[in-house]
Amino acid sequence: MIEIKRALVSVSDKSGITDVCSFLAQNGVEILSTGGTYDALSKAGIPVRKVEDFTGFPEILHGRVKTLHPKVHGGLLGDTTNPDHLKQMQENQILPIELVIVNLYPFVKTVMNPDCKLEDAIENIDIGGPSMLRSAAKNHKNVVVMTDPKDYAPFMEEWKKNSGKISRETAFGYATKVFSETASYDTAIATYFNGKLGIKFPDKISFAFTKKQKLRYGENPHQEAAFYEPIFAKSEFDALQGKELSFNNMLDFDAAFHVASLLPKNAVSIVKHLNPCGIAFGDTVLESFELARKTDPISAFGGIIGVHGIVDKASAEEITKNFVEGVIAEGFTDEALEIFSKKQNVRLIPIAKFSEALDEMDLRSLHHGLLIQNRDFDLITAKDLKVVSKIKPTEDDIEGLMFAWNCVKFIKSNAIVYTDQNATLGIGAGQMSRVDSVELGAMKAQKVGLSVVGSYVGSDAFFPFRDGIDAIAKVGAKAIIQPGGSIRDEEVIQAADEHGLIMVFTGMRHFRH
Repeated sequence: MIEIKRALVSVSDKSGITDVCSFLAQNGVEILSTGGTYDALSKAGIPVRKVEDFTGFPEILHGRVKTLHPKVHGGLLGDTTNPDHLKQMQENQILPIELVIVNLYPFVKTVMNPDCKLEDAIENIDIGGPSMLRSAAKNHKNVVVMTDPKDYAPFMEEWKKNSGKISRETAFGYATKVFSETASYDTAIATYFNGKLGIKFPDKISFAFTKKQKLRYGENPHQEAAFYEPIFAKSEFDALQGKELSFNNMLDFDAAFHVASLLPKNAVSIVKHLNPCGIAFGDTVLESFELARKTDPISAFGGIIGVHGIVDKASAEEITKNFVEGVIAEGFTDEALEIFSKKQNVRLIPIAKFSEALDEMDLRSLHHGLLIQNRDFDLITAKDLKVVSKIKPTEDDIEGLMFAWNCVKFIKSNAIVYTDQNATLGIGAGQMSRVDSVELGAMKAQKVGLSVVGSYVGSDAFFPFRDGIDAIAKVGAKAIIQPGGSIRDEEVIQAADEHGLIMVFTGMRHFRH
């Protein structure tokens, strides 16, 4: 057990600090403090001693140096169970400090401000704080260290229970949190500096995430899982209502969000098992939803819906006619929320300004490492298209082809999508053969009574043989948009011309594994 006689307190987040320090003072603990924390405690009438009076050395360099002193770190690092340490501490007039309550300058909050300058960021890099935390955490068998205000109440309860003593098991738990906190803090600084230099792939990389919630389970019930959010998150991933989000739900919400965010306003995506089963955009969210659902109403049942816009009363009424897992949108009107409130299991997640919330890095884990890439957010325009067929597309054809292209990038490879000018008709996803994807997409459309005659076909990668073109012609499609780049492009173009198909190349591939 650790008996506490002296505490060092220096916090940026002052929530709860007067309560815990008042408790310590009432129990005879000497409190040392600095700067704004000292002022707050003094104002609250809590007996407190300045660190500079304790060390005999003044704060200097506008407060940059105040706790970096042997009497502070000797008091934190001295092992009072080691006779040699005790002897050296006595010789150097170093008193033990058994409790440290420190949290750090708000670096992340500072640099998240769009007006933050490099000088502001640098002044919010805490030096003394992490040093004190690390010293105390290293010596956790003799020192209790807290950095999270949530720990104050349990700490005081244990103090009362153990007559002024804290167990070493508790101290070890606090120390563990400290090292996670300082690691996250340093990661934030490194991330910010790399960003200022425009370095996307540094030689060494760390990531800092905060646990938002423990999940019921992972992809399957026998797997444990939790959801973590990056410390530099641009938006909150919080549900307004609905059942607890599962691991698989979150994957589908993320996919629905990304699909809708890169399409025009009012675009709607319906996602099932990470694949879109319908994508459309119209003049209203309601029109977009109805068009998207037509593509595959069976798969849309129990799907997750992404809306690049505001869900209103009319669209909420239509969405709730059948079972859906959830909706992620830029917002919900009060009337829509009232309708959804009658379906309490439906999850609702608002993310204002979809396009601003996009994270540009894509992380994929391997069994022994991590793959990192830029997300596939690149868009092309009609000016980038290369018409390779004898029959040339009209302006309407270009519009339809561009929509097909902007949809197919979100479908698992091998991917084929049949569309009209603003809605998907049939989707062939994740097949090992591109011909199978061609046939699957057409079959899915036929199954729900949609015609692909005169449709536009998007392919995420080139056609390696003409058989895919022959299959597309067989179902009556009108035009094809694909990257090109196959060694058999001439053969593929010839097939398109033989069938009277329009074909354009983009020069860009959209594999999605």
